[in-house]
Amino acid sequence: MSFEGRAGDERAPKETTLDGLDPSELHPARFWSPAPEQGAGKIRCELCPRACVVGPNQRAFCFVRANHDGQMVLTTWGRSSGFCVDPIEKKPLNHFHPGSSVLSFGTAGCNLGCKFCQNWDISKARQFDKLADQATPEGIADAAVRLDARSIAFTYNDPVIFAEWALDVAAACRARGVATVAVTAGYITDAARPEFYAGMDAANVDLKAFTEAFYHKLCLAELAPVLDTLRWLRHETDVWFEVTTLLIPGHNDSPAEIDALVGWFADNLGPEVPLHFTAFHADYRMTDIPGTPAATLARARRQALAAGLEHVYTGNVHDPAGQSTYCAGCGALLIARDGYTLGAYRIKDGACPDCGKRVAGRFDTHAGTWGSRRLRVVM
Repeated sequence: MSFEGRAGDERAPKETTLDGLDPSELHPARFWSPAPEQGAGKIRCELCPRACVVGPNQRAFCFVRANHDGQMVLTTWGRSSGFCVDPIEKKPLNHFHPGSSVLSFGTAGCNLGCKFCQNWDISKARQFDKLADQATPEGIADAAVRLDARSIAFTYNDPVIFAEWALDVAAACRARGVATVAVTAGYITDAARPEFYAGMDAANVDLKAFTEAFYHKLCLAELAPVLDTLRWLRHETDVWFEVTTLLIPGHNDSPAEIDALVGWFADNLGPEVPLHFTAFHADYRMTDIPGTPAATLARARRQALAAGLEHVYTGNVHDPAGQSTYCAGCGALLIARDGYTLGAYRIKDGACPDCGKRVAGRFDTHAGTWGSRRLRVVM
């Protein structure tokens, strides 16, 4: 039984089936339609731009959405690759309840095929022994409250592919006053975006690069839908979001590409949305590429600030100056960071105490005190 994606798609993975899964592990999915014109019993996924056409007993590219008896099902509802409490800055979100803790989890699979994936053992997993932890939406919400986590994050792999599970958990958490965060590549259709992001209070969107060639060659995807998601988040929602670009030496780190990226960013998202440039380390199928020099991150940050962006950060390196938050009006230090540890916290009523300029984000009266800890949680 073979995978069927878009016509002529040569980027499909090897054969997979639903063999071995108990029917109770198959959860009804949304975001799909029948595709009889493609063959008997076939259905089309309408969740992400890949638009997989899936035959009977076959899986889509992401591996976790499948065709069972002519209906689309999610094979990972209620299961996770693990639960951890992290600092919110690790997502990374620097303007969403700074210093607070976030209960983080993901599943398996992904709808992109990034050759540089730094969570590849989870996102590329094809074995369900990766999903050792089970929980209900209510159980996760109760755990977040018990652990005093300010929010939960769907992360490690992309929550778009397990949207039904994410939305059920988000509803349970919101009912208990726990905020919701999506860490995502933003690869989602126009039709699915409103329902998915209606369940999210915040997001960090991975903008992998700023060329279609990069997305096609190294992510097996397309850039345009990601840009559509970013514009839509900025202009059509109240979701707080920040953007991250992993700079890979020789692939997406040239001054010309950074200029193009930050120019588009300023014109389409405005100056207040935070942008994070993070360092690459060799992983998955790109082990021959050197790590990103700190100087490259610093140069990209300077370019973004010169383009008018107000809050630009560096990550995956030790750079307190590049990780701290400054007032875009008077330059005063507002939040001091050393990695994931906060020092001074001077934002008052969402503004700079020195000049009064508002700081975009979701800020509490006092910073959280979680620090850089990482706590493994067993459900």
